[in-house]
Amino acid sequence: MTTAAPLTVGALLRTWRERRGLSQLELAGRADSSSRHISFVETGRSRPSEEMVLRLADRLEVPVRDRNALLLAAGYAPRYAHTPLGDPSMEVLREGLERLLTGYEPYPALVVDATYEVVAANRGVMMLMEGLPEHLLAGPLNAMRLTLHPEGLAPRIRNLREWRGHLLAQMERQIALARSAPLRALYEEVSAYPLPATAGPEREPSPDGDEPDGPVAYLALPLRIEHDGHLLSFVSSISTFNTPMDVTVAELAIETLLPADPATVKYLRSLAP
Repeated sequence: MTTAAPLTVGALLRTWRERRGLSQLELAGRADSSSRHISFVETGRSRPSEEMVLRLADRLEVPVRDRNALLLAAGYAPRYAHTPLGDPSMEVLREGLERLLTGYEPYPALVVDATYEVVAANRGVMMLMEGLPEHLLAGPLNAMRLTLHPEGLAPRIRNLREWRGHLLAQMERQIALARSAPLRALYEEVSAYPLPATAGPEREPSPDGDEPDGPVAYLALPLRIEHDGHLLSFVSSISTFNTPMDVTVAELAIETLLPADPATVKYLRSLAP
């Protein structure tokens, strides 16, 4: 049996450049270099400096996790730590995230990692998950599974076809950017879920639930979801950390669900303790 030789830094950089659809000249212009030097790096005729590897990775928008792989392939030590979120050194970050999520209540907010596993969530999120089957709530929670599984939140989402399409397109963009095998596996799983029988055109409002007074001019695609006979509408916002220096931190995303109409605000505030 033979073992394939590890990819060189030049081959890796060429792969990332081609993924981004850039020519060597275009990359050279962005990195204050020359197309000749980029060509030499990619073919192995020139060994890039550590600073050049990081500069090219930045211009190519290489995820932090993969920047370590580029540095190792070039013969340098990894620059970015990969600290578990439960590590004592992450205490300040964990406390900050908890304060952020709690401060957003009664509206839903959660923190997910690179494969949408939920690492923290507030009471607004837990309210939306009330009544879900135990097998979906056992083990690490996964936001995509909980949302799209036919026994999860999917049957409660009025505009499921639109919202499902939005989530799958979001995952496709992330896969194109990071080429993550675990994320690809998750995508293949959730995209294969059958649609619930209720997933037709958006259904008529429930006569006994709170509804917006007249048409609402949504500024972004809303998540329209039922809870205890009430129709709630949210607009999703996702935040990440600027210039992360740790793989774990780089892969965290904070999603907040902003109420999209006065009826949703009124209902959630009525549930607040």
